[in-house]
Amino acid sequence: MTGTQKVVLAVPLLLVVAGVIAWLAFRKTIRTRLRMKKQLRDDPDIHEYLVTFNWSRKVLYIPTIVFSLVACVLMLLQEHGQWSGPATGLLGGIWVGVFFVNFLVDEYEISIKVLIIAVLCVLALFLWLSVLGWVDDFLKFFGHLAITIDSTGYLLLAIIFTVAIVISWIRGLFYYVAITPNYMNLQIGPTETGEQVSREDYSTRIDTGDFLERMFGFGRVIITFRDQRRQPIVMLVGKVGKVAKKIESIRGKLVVDTHQVSNPV
Repeated sequence: MTGTQKVVLAVPLLLVVAGVIAWLAFRKTIRTRLRMKKQLRDDPDIHEYLVTFNWSRKVLYIPTIVFSLVACVLMLLQEHGQWSGPATGLLGGIWVGVFFVNFLVDEYEISIKVLIIAVLCVLALFLWLSVLGWVDDFLKFFGHLAITIDSTGYLLLAIIFTVAIVISWIRGLFYYVAITPNYMNLQIGPTETGEQVSREDYSTRIDTGDFLERMFGFGRVIITFRDQRRQPIVMLVGKVGKVAKKIESIRGKLVVDTHQVSNPV
């Protein structure tokens, strides 16, 4: 192994060691989302709370990741002669179709009205092609678009999208919102940098206007402030139905501290 190769091999290991040392040195001052959840769970005066963060929109590509992994396995079996499935071009075409649907969900807000109009337009297109007798030629055109991706390519695509989602989750450890009946805590860093907002100074709203996004279980929590100079906070959250019920329950309660300090005699 040459000196250059040794250096290249050592860099990732040094980064891991540096990360472990930094974690051990600052673990008592780092305020993560998980630590906040434990703190609120152990508070005897708080029975309901919500700690959430803003997911990257790349989380909407989970269907593409899953299909990429499935296609990777199928291609491995095919490459080793253990399975004779569809042509690689057909598998690649299906992947492109799944990715295209994910792309539409990511880039555009599609309501149920827009979705119905799109379906009707597609049906009208096929009806027009059927009248002209061009349906077979139209389908054959797409059949000739052979997109060939090997098992390594599918695995690489899955890893790329997964890394983006993992980075979003890691960022959410330090940039999150904790909502309790009496206040909302805004955490904007790995240490104590944050802000506590009284329940009277903000309001919450759930937005599930994007139909396809909602089908994936996602929606937006929008937090607006009484001070109009502050920009609203918009967070993409998963299990939005459960989150909406939790926020409604929390906002409907007011907690009174049950701990009373007796006066010394």
